Amino acid sequence: MLEVADILRRYGGAYWDRFGEAVPQSHRRVIRELVNCRTEALGGHVYVCDGCGHQHFSYHSCRNRHCPKCHGHDTEDWLAARHDELLPVPYFHLVFTVPQELRRIIRAHPGRLYGVLMKAAAKALMKLAADPRYVGGKIGILAVLHTWTRTLEYHPHVHCLVPGGGVSPDGSWIPSRPDYLVPVKALSKIFRGIFMDLARKALPDITLPKSIGKQSWVVYSKATAQGADHVLDYLGRYVHRVAMANSRIVSIDNGRVVFRYRKVGQTTGRSMSLDAHEFIRRFLQHVLPRGVHKVRYYGLWAPSNRALLRRIRDELTEHQPDLAVRDPLEPQPSKPARSPRPREGQPCPHCGKGVLVWLAALPRSSKASRSSRAPPPPCCSRSSAVRRP
Repeated sequence: MLEVADILRRYGGAYWDRFGEAVPQSHRRVIRELVNCRTEALGGHVYVCDGCGHQHFSYHSCRNRHCPKCHGHDTEDWLAARHDELLPVPYFHLVFTVPQELRRIIRAHPGRLYGVLMKAAAKALMKLAADPRYVGGKIGILAVLHTWTRTLEYHPHVHCLVPGGGVSPDGSWIPSRPDYLVPVKALSKIFRGIFMDLARKALPDITLPKSIGKQSWVVYSKATAQGADHVLDYLGRYVHRVAMANSRIVSIDNGRVVFRYRKVGQTTGRSMSLDAHEFIRRFLQHVLPRGVHKVRYYGLWAPSNRALLRRIRDELTEHQPDLAVRDPLEPQPSKPARSPRPREGQPCPHCGKGVLVWLAALPRSSKASRSSRAPPPPCCSRSSAVRRP
């Protein structure tokens, strides 16, 4: 399967040479780490089959949060932890977007305005939900930042997952309507006002376009599936997604990259062909600055409200034992530590009869510099990049 790393191996060096010092250090770091991911540059382990004697090499991952190959186990652990916090109620999915006139400003100041965008969405939602005409209590919000469209264009927006109901001032649970949370038109206006206020405080010298205060900001809301399994599946679609999955890449030939995408609301797939440098530019513009968290928790899901969340969950599941979940504050059996030799004991993929036995550790290559100033490795094929020692 073709990978984003293959594109960076072939064309990343030329892209770096073309734009030079204009390439931000965060982008340089992503290029290096994705190119080195699961190659001999990062070291790893070598195994031997106890049946046929064939040797197998397993290289370490880069663990960069923008890498399409990494974080599979992290995703599983994160979803398991969220399972303990789910409530047996309907859930709502909301999406907050900003006008096109703001995109260039946000892209120029991502370190400050990404946080403003997420906070504005959460504050607007909590403010309107506190109105007794809708929920009348404190709601929980899981907010996830995305910055891309399906064709890798820059489009900052926030996905929010919200349980259907809230906690009243006297501490009791108030359910929302099963198919309606808050009016999106009113929510859009509140979101617009809060964002503009927070943006001016974060960047006092910036001038926001006057047009954005007069137009409607798009906010989308719909009820999603009920039940822990369905909600967890819904969470998994948004929380650990990166801008481009390797499975979408069709070809890398003659300086062009072809990948699959689908238009919103359509089931049939399409293909897009981009110049390799343009593909790299689009991919890198979604790299988050260091220190920016793409997932945040507000209201009932905030860390300071864990005890309140536990009490509400216990009350809601008291008469629904099939929906009850374990208490995250009670001692739990410790998870077995993941083996530093993850393939040991697995069937041999060469002969299918023997099992893999760990033979030796492979040291990290001295060429795998972590310096963001160092250029990426010379363009090469995947086979040479992962040649066996």
